[in-house]
Amino acid sequence: MIISGGKVFSGAGFDNRDVFIEGERFAQASTGECLPQDMVDASDCWVLPGLIDVHFHGAMGHDFCDADDEGISAIARYEASQGVTAIFPTTMTLPVERLIPIVTSIAAHSAGEDEAAIAGINMEGPFISPGKVGAQNPAFVRGATVAEFERWQKAAQGKIKLVDVAPEEPGNLEFIREVSDQVRVSLAHMCADYETAAAAFDAGARHMTHLFNAMPSLHHREPGPIAAAADRRDVTCEIIADGVHIAPSMVRLAFSLFPGRMILISDSLRACGLGDGTFELGGQEFTVHGNRATIENGSLAGSVSSVMACLRTAVTKMDIPLADAVRTATMTPAKALGVDDERGSIEPGKIADVVVLDNDLQVKHVILRGRLLF
Repeated sequence: MIISGGKVFSGAGFDNRDVFIEGERFAQASTGECLPQDMVDASDCWVLPGLIDVHFHGAMGHDFCDADDEGISAIARYEASQGVTAIFPTTMTLPVERLIPIVTSIAAHSAGEDEAAIAGINMEGPFISPGKVGAQNPAFVRGATVAEFERWQKAAQGKIKLVDVAPEEPGNLEFIREVSDQVRVSLAHMCADYETAAAAFDAGARHMTHLFNAMPSLHHREPGPIAAAADRRDVTCEIIADGVHIAPSMVRLAFSLFPGRMILISDSLRACGLGDGTFELGGQEFTVHGNRATIENGSLAGSVSSVMACLRTAVTKMDIPLADAVRTATMTPAKALGVDDERGSIEPGKIADVVVLDNDLQVKHVILRGRLLF
């Protein structure tokens, strides 16, 4: 296959060049005759690597915590249709008896030819703070233990790539020290001050979950965990740029504080892709009105936007340069989660996942593992 005439994301910007695909991989050049049906015209379009979402819970009426294979397929199919070609299904704060079958079902899933690939699993909770649960269920919050994490990882066939921890809770700093060489640890849903967050980074944490949300804010005398992360050059930070969770000026501030270290996520719920209504999240109900999802107490429950929609919002409504926004949904998450040898950029030898956007940043074509999806 040849994708011709497009403006191809290069990492730093965009180049006018053709993209060659042989089988499921990008190639240096075409090694044989390319038939007309294998030509994709990307004239005046943006050609991006398939997007990666490292943090989201569901879509199209399904949630990964349902532990249902057909539901996983429906979610992965929807994501691929949005140009999101690699996903990290994300769990909730639940009892271990529920978490084990959830990660087992995700690890056992085999992606269909029209489904985004599962590149790993993200464990959001239960090792969080009862004071910053957000839409998580406080009844199931508990301290971090290596034994419980090892049970998850065994059931997940080693596919857990990210685990969330509130560092100020008793025993959690020691947990970070013990597992940070096995999995990327993210600070999340926390009440930690600057010193505690800094200690967590010293212990091996290298990530922050949905920056600004469910954590102390920046303050000039009490700088908090955001400033602690900004002081480190090896810490990546997620951000939800759906136009609801964070004001545009704060998104721009985040990109300035963490140059090259931002990761765009959707944190989407089962309501993503559907309209208004009432839905379930981790045993609690949430209501969707327009682009806003809230639980009964008014707290935001997550988003109803795909990461592609968040990228579009970041560029068109928040003044984030397109190349910067693309990097946060491709190269940066791929490197942070250890899948950059296969994904995140358009380079010979890597998996041929491509999304072609028109000038309005709407999805025109998706190539999934070397196959034209549409």
